[in-house]
Amino acid sequence: MFTKRILLATALATLAGAANSANIIIKVDGSSTVYPITEAVAEEFQKNKKGAIKVTVGISGTGGGFKKFCRGETDISDASRPIKTKEMEVCKAAGIRYVEIPVAYDALTVVIHPENTWARNMTVAELKKIWEPAAQGKITKWNQVNPKWPDAKLALFGAGADSGTFDYFTEAVNGKEKASRGDFTASEDDNVLVQGVSRNKYALGYFGYAYYVENKSKLHAVAVHNGKTFVLPSTEAVENGSYAPLARPIFIYVNVKSIDKPEVREFVHFYLANAAKLVKEVKYVPLPASAYTMARANFDQKKAGTVFAGKAKMGMKVNDILAARQLHE
Repeated sequence: MFTKRILLATALATLAGAANSANIIIKVDGSSTVYPITEAVAEEFQKNKKGAIKVTVGISGTGGGFKKFCRGETDISDASRPIKTKEMEVCKAAGIRYVEIPVAYDALTVVIHPENTWARNMTVAELKKIWEPAAQGKITKWNQVNPKWPDAKLALFGAGADSGTFDYFTEAVNGKEKASRGDFTASEDDNVLVQGVSRNKYALGYFGYAYYVENKSKLHAVAVHNGKTFVLPSTEAVENGSYAPLARPIFIYVNVKSIDKPEVREFVHFYLANAAKLVKEVKYVPLPASAYTMARANFDQKKAGTVFAGKAKMGMKVNDILAARQLHE
């Protein structure tokens, strides 16, 4: 579905360009996790505007997206984690202020090959034993994690270092952001990870929920222990809070200067008005309706800054993010 969207969006852009060489362009880049949502919104918005406005959506990863955003190269940055302290400093030095807008929930999903029958349920401690820095070069087989599991080589696939998914996963599982073994296949492109796990019976990987749902026929999700019981990722588990600690809000950041552009203002209004429907369409979890209303008010008021002070806060509710009065820039 995502590939079809990319092809359709490219075709629409080409047609629009032929009809109007002086297209107004809105530039978006960043997270591959948030990409399916923003691309779906961009596609609908461009149809609505009949090609008069073009929206380009890149996939540089959350970190790569913020680098462009803080250089003033993009209007909007897709992010699967909050902006970091160093990124805040770079943006501030460049005079870039931003409005932080949660747009959906993601259930960060641990996946295995369908023929893997032994690791359908995993604890956070088992995930840590696999992924912590000390595991590098030492924990190389499944039976080293759990003696009941096979004497077979682990093949690991995970998000690249520029990915917000990498930052969130390492914080949630290993207790420290970016603390991870390095001997695994890493990519900011989740489709690369999907292919890697789907082709190896002894593989394990992690990425955003939508990419798992899109590839259910060739992957199996792992039920993660939340401290009480094992829970599979699902819309219901995210909404009721039982999918912990791997459920998270995902964001767009809008350059305050870009808000003065009528096309950007219109696009973000369209995004928030249609997010609930399109978020479901691409298999993420929509926010409560009240959250989109609050986000619209924050955007219109140019409420600049971030609630997070440079670091993700596990389990923070979206309405608390949006209602916060103390913002950091």
